[in-house]
Amino acid sequence: MSSADNRRIVREGRRNGGGKEKGFFQKVHSPPSPLNDSLEGEIQAFLIDEDQLHTYDDLTKVNPVTPSTVLKCLQARYSVKVFYTHAGCTLVALNPFQPIPDLYTLDVMKEYHGAPQPQEFKPHIFIVAEEAYRNVQGQLEPVNQSLVVSGESGAGKTWTSRCLMKYYATVAASSSVVKSQDTVERIERRVLDSNPIMEAFGNACTLRNNNSSRFGKYIQLQLDRCQLLVGASVQTYLLEKSRVACQLANERNFHIFYQMMKMATDEQRKEWKMPPGQCFVWLPNSEKTVEEDCFHETVEAMVHLGINTERQRQIFRILAGILQLGNVNFYSSTDESQPCNLDEQSKDFSQRAAELLCVPAEELQMCLRVRMLKAGKQSVLKPCSQAECSMRRDCLAKVIYAQLFDWLVTFINNSICADKSTWCNFIGVLDVYGFECFQINNLEQLCINYANEKLQQHFVSHYLRAQQEEYVSEGLEWSFVKYQDNQSCLDLLEGSPVSVFSLLNEESRLNRVSDAKTLRVRLEKELCDNANISWDKFSKEPHFTVAHYAGKVHYQIQGMVEKNKDPVPPELSSLLQKSDNPLLHQIFTDKETENPTTKGLSKVTVVSKFKNSLESLMKILHTTTPHYTRCIKPNPDCKPLTFKKEEVIMQLEACGIVETIHISAAGFPIRIPFQSFMQRYGLIAKHPMFKSGSVDAQAGGSDVLRRAVEKLLSVVLQHKAFDPSHNLDGQKPNSWVHCGRTKVFLTQLMLDLLEDQRKKILSQCAFTIQCCWLKHRRRRHHARHQSATLIQAVVRAWLVRRCVQRRNRAAAVIQNTWRKWRALLKSLAEAELDDAEDLAEEDLPVLNPVIRERGSVQLSSIQKPVTVRGWPMGLALASAPSITMSLTATGFQKMVSVMASLHLPSQRGAYTVKPNQFSQELASIRAQPKGSVKLHYQRSPLLYADRQPDMKSDVTGFNAILLEKTL
Repeated sequence: MSSADNRRIVREGRRNGGGKEKGFFQKVHSPPSPLNDSLEGEIQAFLIDEDQLHTYDDLTKVNPVTPSTVLKCLQARYSVKVFYTHAGCTLVALNPFQPIPDLYTLDVMKEYHGAPQPQEFKPHIFIVAEEAYRNVQGQLEPVNQSLVVSGESGAGKTWTSRCLMKYYATVAASSSVVKSQDTVERIERRVLDSNPIMEAFGNACTLRNNNSSRFGKYIQLQLDRCQLLVGASVQTYLLEKSRVACQLANERNFHIFYQMMKMATDEQRKEWKMPPGQCFVWLPNSEKTVEEDCFHETVEAMVHLGINTERQRQIFRILAGILQLGNVNFYSSTDESQPCNLDEQSKDFSQRAAELLCVPAEELQMCLRVRMLKAGKQSVLKPCSQAECSMRRDCLAKVIYAQLFDWLVTFINNSICADKSTWCNFIGVLDVYGFECFQINNLEQLCINYANEKLQQHFVSHYLRAQQEEYVSEGLEWSFVKYQDNQSCLDLLEGSPVSVFSLLNEESRLNRVSDAKTLRVRLEKELCDNANISWDKFSKEPHFTVAHYAGKVHYQIQGMVEKNKDPVPPELSSLLQKSDNPLLHQIFTDKETENPTTKGLSKVTVVSKFKNSLESLMKILHTTTPHYTRCIKPNPDCKPLTFKKEEVIMQLEACGIVETIHISAAGFPIRIPFQSFMQRYGLIAKHPMFKSGSVDAQAGGSDVLRRAVEKLLSVVLQHKAFDPSHNLDGQKPNSWVHCGRTKVFLTQLMLDLLEDQRKKILSQCAFTIQCCWLKHRRRRHHARHQSATLIQAVVRAWLVRRCVQRRNRAAAVIQNTWRKWRALLKSLAEAELDDAEDLAEEDLPVLNPVIRERGSVQLSSIQKPVTVRGWPMGLALASAPSITMSLTATGFQKMVSVMASLHLPSQRGAYTVKPNQFSQELASIRAQPKGSVKLHYQRSPLLYADRQPDMKSDVTGFNAILLEKTL
């Protein structure tokens, strides 16, 4: 875009109020600048205060918007290590080419995820991720989201995609776990573990990037109704399999080969037949070390995804066999009828390759050196030339690696993809190869740049063109911003009926040897009217030049048709189907079943297959809400914190950043149909705080809805104008919104204002509901408490009454029993007591001397001892009226027994018993003992008869009941 065009756009934007409508909400403009002020003068005035350029978080605030001012702002921010900047609807990401600590930590993720308005934070890739995440269950209805990460090779697309996946795996993590056979792993970790495997097998070190994606991928992160991550799926596009057998100078093969070479153990090297120090032709620049050379991380990711040890062993043996194939060289035979020769070293390498691929070595050599031609029903074997042998060797390696890569993608999808019934929305992350331009560009670069053209066209059609056309159709007075439309380039590549791809496919389907010069002549003849293609007639090598949106690229025609055919000799496929390696056999058996050999015009070429897959991707992107992230490569040498103006300005102009800023600054990025708008924000006008009368959110008809919307917006703006808490930043609210014919066009400020009012009303309603609910709960709790108290009081009274009644009954039973027992004791006592006159002197029998010696008690009133049996159970007492008795015990056992029975201390003869029949302390026996008696000392039924001896006084009472009498 010329400076004159820029000047005209800026001045027209100022005269027209930035392209906004002068209808319902009139914009109050600042006084117009003098017409003689030049745009260069404004730029210089803007760039004078360079110390403040790094503070512009959004490039729409830059005034005027030119490539120079945008470049200066980006350079100033890059110099202070600020790498993200908003550019309207797009996020610009500058690659620092070095790790930046604390920029992608877990705390930063939680900070952006938990923020009420993430847009108020500093620009970050997490803002784009959070906006897409919230839009899934967003303002109006759930919509699938797509995050389109674009940029040149080395701009940081792979790292950005990795950060996005890590963000969603963190904020959308589910508490549930997925159970496998032996381990329990979270689905979030499985999704993240797919990255190391995909990058190891699909990325390589190129001239422009140490970790360049050599394939395209679109990852769908599947979310359930609660916005939790339940699965994912990966779609891949055009793996650059030719890199396996051919690498440009200073470039490397895929990462996985170098990981195996550098990090393998001695045991693994022995199994892979890769002794230390061995060199492989297909592993150039192996001395170079990059960050992605991490074999253990790849193996660990395989384990987490469920690839067991035996399957890993089969994969690495296949890869080792591919490397061995690269060292096989062919030499032309002197006899053209004989196959090419192999030297001893090549034979050794072919033998190792055959053993690793588990195929017969003789058959492998035969398939590489001899081709089979069919003449009718007969087959003829024809020796191949040296070039053909090398081509068949490369073809074998490429087809094995490509099919192994496809198998890995399928396995990853089976491991992480959720059932369709468990998820309802998705967020897609698109990471494709960046725009490429090398010294030699072939079919791979043509397809890669074609994919970038399609993405640029999607951005142009979705944002730059569609938004402006919608402004006009909705009645906004809009001055169109010019932008670079790449539709003509796409017509050149894929148009109908004649295009580069159609001619290339026709040439590939012809049953003849391709001729580069013939194809060039045909391209020049058929496409001479298209200004995007040109030729250098003085060049020796046939080629054509395409003017892409990012610059011109020269494509070499030689070999392009053969690559488009991508032929695989049938004898090679048959050989691999016979492999004893279970994985290799499975891969090529399934391939033969799914893709039977086709001939003629129905054969699918590389270009047609890639075009169809890209078209399906575009359909997905058109059905989702896109979010754009433009990755910028600050310098071509990938040096840390180095900013090259020429490199950056070319990328800014190519991807249309300046035009995007123009449209974003002057336009309305948010547009909502009237019906949806009233369904979401109609409650604002109905709230008592807005005294505007009722607004019918369900009103029908475009005019009725428009009046309802205008009334609601007037109420909101009028109410907010008197709110001192809101800072208008010198802007008039009437420049924030416009009512079109069917939609409401909003700026982000107006949307934030509406969302803020809606949240306040919902908060107040929620507070009211909570108060009523709490009041209801308290009332119900109080009623339940009173009921419980009453029930408890009744129950306690009943329990007390029952207890009292039981105690009364028990007391009556006890009293009756006690009375009966006392009466019985009283009768027994009366029977036991004798009067003094009943006692009479009787002749005492002569005691046995032994009994007299061992068990006798001397009583003072009886001259002879009375024999007592059963010590220490009892004492014999002879009682007489008003007499004094002395108790004497002889012998140690008798003394101890008496002391134990009477609880007396060990003082012999220190106590005197004075029984008195007529006193309260009297205890007596029924009759005077005659002969041997047996008495028991126990509690007496008589009152006051159980007194115990006391240390301080003499014993004055004693009780002994005669139980039986023995002779």
